Amino acid sequence: MNWKTFGALLARDAHVAKRNAMQLFLQTFLQPLMFVFIFGRVMVQSGYMPASYKALLLPGIMAISMVFTGIWAVAMPLIAEFQWTREIEDRLLAPIGNTWLAIEKVLFGMIQAVVAGLIVIPLAWLLLRPVDISVHAPLTFIAITLLVAAFSACGGLALGCTVNQQHIGLMFSMVLTPMIFFGCTYYPWSALNSFPILQKIVLINPLVYASEGLRASLVPGFPHLSTTAVLAALAIFDLLLLLVGLRQFDKKAIS
Repeated sequence: MNWKTFGALLARDAHVAKRNAMQLFLQTFLQPLMFVFIFGRVMVQSGYMPASYKALLLPGIMAISMVFTGIWAVAMPLIAEFQWTREIEDRLLAPIGNTWLAIEKVLFGMIQAVVAGLIVIPLAWLLLRPVDISVHAPLTFIAITLLVAAFSACGGLALGCTVNQQHIGLMFSMVLTPMIFFGCTYYPWSALNSFPILQKIVLINPLVYASEGLRASLVPGFPHLSTTAVLAALAIFDLLLLLVGLRQFDKKAIS
């Protein structure tokens, strides 16, 4: 492992991100800002939702923001670099293994996902005051946040090395949209008690564990899955998506 090359690749991505700061800012902050304002402020203040819904909704918005940002930050550059700009060819010539090239992409995507998720909290304090949230178990919150970021970035790696450029729209409509609506982001998993079959089916959706885990660490007063189950499930999904992504990346790089 050539740590100097790995660091140089990270620095290069950071430089590109700095150069595209405005685009990155809009991509990272605009979506959570709209989610927080519309669902947490407008819907509650209009009387369509109770005031307590703000605290229930916030972890779900954080999960959506992290997942969208991480997937987008990894998948879209990979699709572009492999299929039309061919920029990936320059990276493949670097004195570092293909696996570490992919892991660098994942790490940079994780950083963006963490930033996108954490920014939701001050946005909520600014727009939703008063909102009853606090980090009750800091270590658990950190662990869940990192696992959610890893899931989003590893998912982006797997999708970015699998989906063709002409199927990008299909990726969002067939994968990400159902993931959000059945990911317990706008409601707790226990709300599906009246739909027992659906309640069990949605457990294959990793976003369920992301939303429920953040809900458990930020607003534990609401119903949520056990923290142990959340940590175990996220770790398994992260490992599976990473292995699939690395395999697909290697196939793409060789071909």
